[in-house]
Amino acid sequence: MIASVRPILLVEDNPMDVDLTLQALREHSVANAIVVCRDGDEAVRYMDAHGVPEDVQMPVLVLLDLRLPKIDGIEVLRQARSRSVWKQVPFVVMTTSRDNSDIDAAYGLGVNSYIVKPVDFVAFTEVVKTIKMYWLLTNEPPYRDAGTR
Repeated sequence: MIASVRPILLVEDNPMDVDLTLQALREHSVANAIVVCRDGDEAVRYMDAHGVPEDVQMPVLVLLDLRLPKIDGIEVLRQARSRSVWKQVPFVVMTTSRDNSDIDAAYGLGVNSYIVKPVDFVAFTEVVKTIKMYWLLTNEPPYRDAGTR
């Protein structure tokens, strides 16, 4: 089993942004399954349920919005980085916030990338294409062979 079969975890509460992201991922032929958590609490429960490298549901990448109900994205990131297995999972913040305090907090908690979502769909799909090219095809992810054990 190779890393590309592991899912991408999308943590996003806005149904339109979920649809746009899924459409952009399909448009760029991303083969990974997409697991959607629609609030921060659901994301933390997902982390609780998938906490060992051998779990094939451990994502290859997390796309995280910051403005989430119940538990915000900064707290989701804080909780992820407090767990040894999840410390290694790449997190890409995709949010509308350009607030310096959000950017500083995210990088302070070890986010791997911070992207402000483009409003235009064509620009958004280009961002997704770049994410695919780097995070799914170029980057060497953690736990890439763990699922074969």
